[in-house]
Amino acid sequence: MRVVLASQSPARLMTLRSAGIEPEVIVSGVDEDQITTTDAGNLAAALAQLKCRAVAAQVDADALVIGCDSVLAFEGEIFGKPGGPAEAAGRWRRMRGRSGVLHTGHCVRRGDREFIETASTVVHFAAVSDAEIDAYVATGEPLHVAGAFTIDGLGGAFISGIEGDHHNVVGLSLPLLRVLVGDLGIVWTDLWNRPS
Repeated sequence: MRVVLASQSPARLMTLRSAGIEPEVIVSGVDEDQITTTDAGNLAAALAQLKCRAVAAQVDADALVIGCDSVLAFEGEIFGKPGGPAEAAGRWRRMRGRSGVLHTGHCVRRGDREFIETASTVVHFAAVSDAEIDAYVATGEPLHVAGAFTIDGLGGAFISGIEGDHHNVVGLSLPLLRVLVGDLGIVWTDLWNRPS
């Protein structure tokens, strides 16, 4: 079966590859600013659906298309990707020693059938120093990810703990994705297509 990941995220691609699935990547190119809501979970789901549908319109109906998007809810605000180094550093100065909730919207589509769900994971940020924040931002890593952090890269040392699915914080919840493709009538193990 043709599996298409509607995301340019290297972390999502690596997560699927590690789970035995070698997807084709097609970037949706949608304007994310067209979705406006103050609810982080709803925003993540709406963006995932928008990306999934845009890519599904480009492929044959038998393809399984997976769209995801992540946002961080922190003290009543929604943090997507930061606008630049100053914003990323400012976020980290606010987040250190505190917690937020990372919401990842998941949308799967095959033909005219579609399922959408959001996974949420509490993320506890370490009490990092200003020097650590500045060094981390200088790497560029936090500039390309929701919430300005990663758990699977350099930022992993700055996450003191999570409550929920680790994969969700990376950007794609494998347990939730297994359920959603099952709703489409697809057996998860049938998606394993990576050569051993």
